Amino acid sequence: MYASIFVAVLAGALGASPAAPAREAPPAPGTPKEFKLPPRQEFSLPNGMAVTLVPYGNMPKVDVQLAVRTGNVHEGPKEAWLADLTVRLLQEGTTTRGAEQIAQEAARMGGTLDVGASADETTFGGTVLADFAPQFVALVADVARHPKFPASELERVRNDLARELTIQKSRPGTLSLERFHIALYPDHPYGRLFPTEPQLKGYTLEQVRGFYDANFSAARSHLYVVGQFDGQATEKAIREAFGDWQKGPEVVNHVPKPVSQRAVHLIDRPGAVQSSIRLGLPAVDPSHPDAMKLLVTNSLLGGSFASRITSNIREQKGYTYSPFSSVTNHYRDAYWSQVADVTTNVTGASLKEIFLEVDRLRAEAPSEKELAAIKNYVVGTFVLQSSARGGLLARLRFADFHGLPDSYLENYIQDVLAVTPADVQKVARDYLKPDKMAIVVVGDKKVIEKELKPFGKLVVVPTK
Repeated sequence: MYASIFVAVLAGALGASPAAPAREAPPAPGTPKEFKLPPRQEFSLPNGMAVTLVPYGNMPKVDVQLAVRTGNVHEGPKEAWLADLTVRLLQEGTTTRGAEQIAQEAARMGGTLDVGASADETTFGGTVLADFAPQFVALVADVARHPKFPASELERVRNDLARELTIQKSRPGTLSLERFHIALYPDHPYGRLFPTEPQLKGYTLEQVRGFYDANFSAARSHLYVVGQFDGQATEKAIREAFGDWQKGPEVVNHVPKPVSQRAVHLIDRPGAVQSSIRLGLPAVDPSHPDAMKLLVTNSLLGGSFASRITSNIREQKGYTYSPFSSVTNHYRDAYWSQVADVTTNVTGASLKEIFLEVDRLRAEAPSEKELAAIKNYVVGTFVLQSSARGGLLARLRFADFHGLPDSYLENYIQDVLAVTPADVQKVARDYLKPDKMAIVVVGDKKVIEKELKPFGKLVVVPTK
């Protein structure tokens, strides 16, 4: 307050300040360059494992990643996080190397070896100095193929996961995501995000080994090497390290049949000063002809800092700090969702404004100027991400996972720039139907329940 008084007195003493110079308009964006996939070598081993080698960049580094088509999607009805437990134990050593030895060897090569599981894939790999590509390939193969699954580490790893589970379940955003998945995928592994603590602590080494044997194989695997490396030596290392891996089980795709139903799922969080909102519905996956148009539409509606929903409830209304929308993809499945953490007393108002923006886009196409700015953002993001080794690897892996041709990446920029205002409006009309959207709100029930009733059938979710 005192600083404000001082500024006011000083301004009065000095007189009116001269008008600030007019801001110059930013330069018009340049014409995006065409994206060309760099030359690459692709082959398959006799056991069915696919390999992609991409000499790329000038830095003396290389990214090596083994992607195995297995994850939480292959868990049974009472096996949530069994894939996560398996992956954690994969990092505890092989039949010939301990966990510390693996870490030391990777460090001597200038990097680390990371293992991670997602809903659909498990990945092994990292970034090392270019000269060590063949040795790192062998190290990745050892971790992926020869797990020890030490009994001495089982309880510790289960307890670590149990602590993480407790933390995750304490976060409103995680609770809203869990309920959203239950609403969209009620009878599918995608709808089972978390186990119970007793369930998690009850998993045995036999279950871990069973999950590994049933789901990890050469036939489900694709190795990527992107960067600077000796091609001949690296290919030789790949064939030696992976050539005698058993072909094993083929890829199994559990494609869901998601539910589209308007309802408001309320999870009570007494005393919460914010409400965590998540809403959305099933959408088209990357193999669909409208997928690129949906990507642009999402960026315009809520998926970028300049998007309409962000401008509305963040910049104009001040209801939230970081709202965002996105398209989440699985194999032959996808959903669109909007997320926002808003002040409790504007929960209903925030939902009203979000749906107002959806309805506005369905009713009227955006201007050419607004759409051009969004398309430049989408294109710029694509070019920036694809210019790095890891980004290029991720793009190639994405296309391979979804069974997309090279033209998907090579024509990406042209396809984005070809999207018209009419396309955006049609996509909003065809796929972003408010009457089909599930709404999840985590917040103080006694404060917000009345505000939520106008938005659909209210389902109060029991809390444990």
